[in-house]
This record gives sequence, structure tokens and C-alpha cells, in this order.
Amino acid sequence: MPRWLGIDLGEKRVGIAISDPDGFLASAREVCELKNPNEALNRVTEIFRASGATGVVVGLPLNMDGSRGPAAQKATQFAEDLKTRLNVPVKLWDERLTTKTAHDVMIQGGARREKRRVTVDKLAAQLMLQSFLDAHTALPPL
Repeated sequence: MPRWLGIDLGEKRVGIAISDPDGFLASAREVCELKNPNEALNRVTEIFRASGATGVVVGLPLNMDGSRGPAAQKATQFAEDLKTRLNVPVKLWDERLTTKTAHDVMIQGGARREKRRVTVDKLAAQLMLQSFLDAHTALPPL
């Protein structure tokens, strides 16, 4: 499986995660502050090109009933723009509850509110990417 870059696109920040070269384990990488969508596209492109990744997974923030709201439409457009710019596989992956799970994990770990605010997006990207990897990685025979 190729190395994947995971993107958690938010209103103010983009969380970024990357898989290991074998595509088994996701690691949180960084959080980028945003001023506009084009800036996010430029920064993700830059990170992708430096990462050695061969594909991108963009978190798709579906509503709890599975419908697509404005945030999902924004993520879909971002994924299309990335695909056009990078000419690599760009997949959308359901990211429902990853930010809540990331907050819960950090609270259980004793992280203070300010630390959570700064790092939650990259942890959410890691959780989303790991979910994608787990769903697409075949287990080796015993």
C-alpha cells in the first residue's frame, strides 16, 4: 500500500497526518493555520510534495444522518482541487466524530485546553487516516 497524507480540513486550521511508507500506521504531522482556502491548498501541496506520499485522504465531515452539508461540500471541492493540482489519487473518507474522539483522548491524557485547541486537528487527521488505512489494509495470512 502506498504512503498516504491525511487531511482534516477545518474552518481555521488544517490537521495533517502521514502514514508510514508501508501504509499501515498513521502519525500526526502538523496543524496549519488558515487565512483562506487557496492558502490551505498551497500548503497541503507543499507538504505533499515534500512527504514522499503517493496519495491523499481528505476527511469528509458528513452529518450524523450521512447527508452532506456545507462542510462536506467544501471538503469535496478541496479534494477535487488537490486531485487536479497533484494528479495523484485523492480519496474522501468519513471523518464523523474524529474531532470529538481526539478531544476525548487528549482530555483523558490530561492535556490542558490550550494544548487541545492547538493540536486536536492533527490528532483528528491521524484518527481519520488510520481508519482509512485499517479499512484498506489486508491482513497477512497466519
